[in-house]
Amino acid sequence: MKLKYLSLALPAVLCANTATFAQSGADNNPPQKFIDTQNMDTAVKPGDDFFEYANGGWVKHNEIPAKQTRWGSFIMLRQESTDKLISILDEVSKTPDNPKGSIKQRTGDLYASAMDSIAIEKKGYTPIKTDLKRIDKIASIQGVVNELVYQRVNGLGSPLFGFGVGQDSKNPTKYIVSLGQGGITLPDRDYYLKSDARTQKIQDAYKKYIVQLFTLTGTPADVAENNAAIIWQAEKTLANAQLTRVAMRDPNATYNKFTVAAFSKTTPGLNWVELLPKLKTPGQDSLLISNPAFIKTVDSLLTATPIADLKVYLKWNILKGAAGSLSSPFVKAGFDFNSVLTGQKVQAPRSERMSALVDGSLGELLGQLYVAKYFPAAAKQYMEQLVNNLKVAYAEHIKNLDWMSDETKARALKKLNAFTVKIGYPDKWQTYDGLNISRNDYAGNLRNISVWRYNYMVTRLGKPVDKTRWGMTPPTVNAYYNSVNNEIVFPAGILRFPFFDFKADDAINYGGIGAVIGHEITHGFDDQGRKYDADGTLRDWWTAADAEKFKQRSDKVVEQYNALTVLDTMHVNGRLTLGENLADLGGLSIAYDAWKKTKQGQGGEKIDGFTPDQRFFLSWAQVWRSKQLAETAAQRILTDPHSPEEHRTNAPLTNIDAWYKAFNVQPGDKMYKKPEDRAKIW
Repeated sequence: MKLKYLSLALPAVLCANTATFAQSGADNNPPQKFIDTQNMDTAVKPGDDFFEYANGGWVKHNEIPAKQTRWGSFIMLRQESTDKLISILDEVSKTPDNPKGSIKQRTGDLYASAMDSIAIEKKGYTPIKTDLKRIDKIASIQGVVNELVYQRVNGLGSPLFGFGVGQDSKNPTKYIVSLGQGGITLPDRDYYLKSDARTQKIQDAYKKYIVQLFTLTGTPADVAENNAAIIWQAEKTLANAQLTRVAMRDPNATYNKFTVAAFSKTTPGLNWVELLPKLKTPGQDSLLISNPAFIKTVDSLLTATPIADLKVYLKWNILKGAAGSLSSPFVKAGFDFNSVLTGQKVQAPRSERMSALVDGSLGELLGQLYVAKYFPAAAKQYMEQLVNNLKVAYAEHIKNLDWMSDETKARALKKLNAFTVKIGYPDKWQTYDGLNISRNDYAGNLRNISVWRYNYMVTRLGKPVDKTRWGMTPPTVNAYYNSVNNEIVFPAGILRFPFFDFKADDAINYGGIGAVIGHEITHGFDDQGRKYDADGTLRDWWTAADAEKFKQRSDKVVEQYNALTVLDTMHVNGRLTLGENLADLGGLSIAYDAWKKTKQGQGGEKIDGFTPDQRFFLSWAQVWRSKQLAETAAQRILTDPHSPEEHRTNAPLTNIDAWYKAFNVQPGDKMYKKPEDRAKIW
């Protein structure tokens, strides 16, 4: 996965082509049977549909739980993490007298307040009554602008546009203020602009949701209906001005730096010279804007829309942001709408939702408790070695590329060697200084957390960039690459089977977590990541000829995925998913070559009837074992930069020669591609 974020030097001995890498299991602990043969479908030829061959039995015999929208290896692992977090939180929340400000006090009391549904029910929508009354008093456009500021600095949401403080991608040692597109509620601009039956159903459900929330606050039904029309029109205007997700993938096109004074002249209703100090970001001479035309549309919308309508929009921002934390009628309305979007049948238990809230709010406090109980130090040490092994294999691939010049290769190797690697959990934990949590005030806790987050974000301005920070919490079952820090990050949550197990043979671990490591490394060299250099600067380090060759090869991958269907006539968006598809292909290829340096990879001993190569590719396929609801699949096609799991399994394999040999895939098999048609990049 890409959030686009200990530099390990490569020992000379490991750079040699003849290096033999350490094994997963100890010599006195023979490999176990980690391939799930019972849930394969061997009636399917591997060369016709490898996903079905490896997982078909499981797909046939497993139903998606009613509380889930997807089910499979990833989601099962996330459920395990959730269960562990609930166990921790149940324990710490039962002790009401933990020392004030301690890890256990803040995590335990936040969870206790979130689980106190009786108190939450009694309050109804009281927590936001003052906010709604404040908006009622607005009488001018300046009052609207003041409310835009108020909602942001007080943790009440981000109406109309995105605002943040982050690293300047062309000067990544500095923080800078940025403005971006936003202001809509549905997951993507297309939901406002398309008119097919599936989209229309979602639009109708959304408008019904707006009416429900307003009605729950005492708004007459006819007024609530009118409010829904006002909000829909405003958000549709904003959606029209947004760039597509594909367009937003170009980091150069979305890097637009302006002086604050100059940009203010283009938005007469939004004077950024005055607004930035009010947003707690004073003293800024410049800012970054991903889509300048969008911000100008926001300015025009403010000018052209009646004050009364803008007040409705501002109230909606409060309502939708708070609904999930109010009494059960508000929560149910939100779930009913979400079920139309995703197909989810039953809401997850409150304990699961609230443990996720604590993880998302105090992740590096809760993470310390999680790591102490569930993450062995030996796993971190093994991962460090495995990452080194993958980097060695990657370096060899770069050196042996037949399409890249020596000049670009040297810069690619420099970038690879500069990678920072983070494993398990942060070396320096976030302490959330100044954040107070009460056992008896759920709404107040959420407000405090939001205000703390905002203040933490804006107070980074003028300070050195802290590269020790993480973008995921330790229990997270995921991984990421951050381009401006040139780092790959693997939280503790993913370092478990089916990705990783100390007792597994190397084929299992390299086909699982090895491919994940290779995936994240490849993000540094995908169509986005390749535009950042070794120190994370958005800077072109390619020769023009090499860049064109890369484009031609990656376009071949776009075409391959564009041809894949998901639902009825829906296709994978090969351009939107390009970065992840390149990472899957590169990651699997590099993991295979790294694994071939192990003793098992160089041998031929079968385990459970499978050769070492077959076990490697089966491990890869069973990691992606999954099924999803049709509604969720349709949403992900629009919004998710990852391809569906069956295509993540099959599509990369069709480009890897070793897979053909391992399973004797021949012309005539449905997945067969001629050698000259196989995409090869990294």
